[in-house]
Amino acid sequence: MSDTSTTAEAADALSHVPILRTLEEKVDPRHAALIVIDVQNDFCAPGGMMDNEGLDVSSAQAMGDRMPGLIDAARRAGSTVVFVRNVYSSSGNSYLSDVWLEQATRRRGESYTKRDVCAAGSWEGDFYGEISPLPDETIITKHRYSGFHNTDLQTVLRANGIRTVVLAGVATNVCVETTAREAFVRDYYVILLDDGTATYTDADHAATLSIIDRNFGQVATIAEVVDAWGSPTGSAPAEPQIAGARRA
Repeated sequence: MSDTSTTAEAADALSHVPILRTLEEKVDPRHAALIVIDVQNDFCAPGGMMDNEGLDVSSAQAMGDRMPGLIDAARRAGSTVVFVRNVYSSSGNSYLSDVWLEQATRRRGESYTKRDVCAAGSWEGDFYGEISPLPDETIITKHRYSGFHNTDLQTVLRANGIRTVVLAGVATNVCVETTAREAFVRDYYVILLDDGTATYTDADHAATLSIIDRNFGQVATIAEVVDAWGSPTGSAPAEPQIAGARRA
């Protein structure tokens, strides 16, 4: 007798927990976190690293201008909000390996070698525009592309019962994509925001969207996620529940 079950039914039979299928289910504020990645002056602002390297930062600026509205919507919905930032350059060079510096020498002009990048306490490393974490919102500091690599991000997400990460920030094809890949292999549902992420060429942005959609998660727009937060499935508690200690 042939098997007449659908692939969804087969997956449900195999899974030990209920599978989240719709966008509304995935971004339910009770188990979804908005992760804002590297929206810092060095990557978005005129006079920052990417601008100094001659790249077009207009898409990053437009994305950065959309971030406050997205962040406010997540807060109103009661979703956990986590900010991720880079610190690369430091006095005495605590973080940049020979491998990193060789890559920078070949491909990044004076960045990392003769010009500091995202130094702690600097304008270049500060959040871009109107982005401002609340005192009780978590800030994860990283020193590599992935938000998970040698950070507390996994601990924060597990402690808050997170099943889905909604990813926003820069650069789509570097730190956002690396974090998305690592989230998926850690068994988080991944939602990558098309208009909530940015990089420096349309081709690079489109390539990452295709890769994520095919292999690592789901691509959505800010409007789709905000609408889902307002749906019955994604209804929020009366008071926002934003957890986590602020990190230096």
